[in-house]
Amino acid sequence: MEIYKKFSNYLKEKFGCRVHKISVYAGFSCPNLDGSLSKNGCIYCNNYAFSPCLKLKLGIEQQIKKGIEYGKKRFNAEKFIVYFQPYSNTYAPTEILKEKYDIVKKFPEVIGMSIGTRPDCIDEEKLKLIESYSNKYEVWVEYGLQSIHDKTLKIINRNHTFSDFLNAYNLTRKRNVKICVHVIIGLPGETKEEIIQTGKECGRLKLDGIKIHPIHILKNTELERWYKEKRFEVMNMEQYVDILTDFLSYLYPETIIQRLTADCDKNYLVAPIWLFEKQKMLKLIEKTMKEKNIYQGKNFKEE
Repeated sequence: MEIYKKFSNYLKEKFGCRVHKISVYAGFSCPNLDGSLSKNGCIYCNNYAFSPCLKLKLGIEQQIKKGIEYGKKRFNAEKFIVYFQPYSNTYAPTEILKEKYDIVKKFPEVIGMSIGTRPDCIDEEKLKLIESYSNKYEVWVEYGLQSIHDKTLKIINRNHTFSDFLNAYNLTRKRNVKICVHVIIGLPGETKEEIIQTGKECGRLKLDGIKIHPIHILKNTELERWYKEKRFEVMNMEQYVDILTDFLSYLYPETIIQRLTADCDKNYLVAPIWLFEKQKMLKLIEKTMKEKNIYQGKNFKEE
């Protein structure tokens, strides 16, 4: 039995081959940056640190082509998911969304689409469009939740509420679209108990997928200023893994774990440096779960 449900295994079982995810920048903005809600963005956000596609300065079609070539050569991948990643990828009129999403149809190797966005940037019309691709593709919407606690969302300048997320979740759940939720462990002011409360709620919702990230400090962010002023500290690897493993135990057993750490350009990371020790951390997660005698879903309770 898997101690947690790995995304790579899910994809291989479903498609019978190695599937690689290609991140693309589709030219969208974000209401938390363009002045609609704020011009400052989330306190930890610097898209250039985790979205290499921003630096390519290529059109969507060229990004996908380049991603397929790289995935075949580097990972021996045969099939691909196009991930509309940076900023908010439903933040435009539906006709513009369709024009950009339709580009994936040019590539027979593409079997899926994943659309990253904010929960306050979705509506029935956009979801109807997104669902229209599900007759041919594996379709995911990835919502940035980060925390269920409104006080935390305010601190990190998310400019949406947990209620906004639940509204987006409920609208999406009616559609033939998979839901992946992004959560951050270690946000300013949050206790372990509050983080676990987020885990329990994610379990109750029976998410299709989840990405869990440790908070990390990126250059040119508000959080970097807090860190330099000693107003905020990051967890060490052991602290993160201790909370993460408990968090996993409260998730729905069938939720696919898409991510347990974060990737970051070394030129942008301030702390923690252990973020680059990915394999060490993944081994520590499995070791810790065995030592605690827990696994994904052990503490999940059906309502």
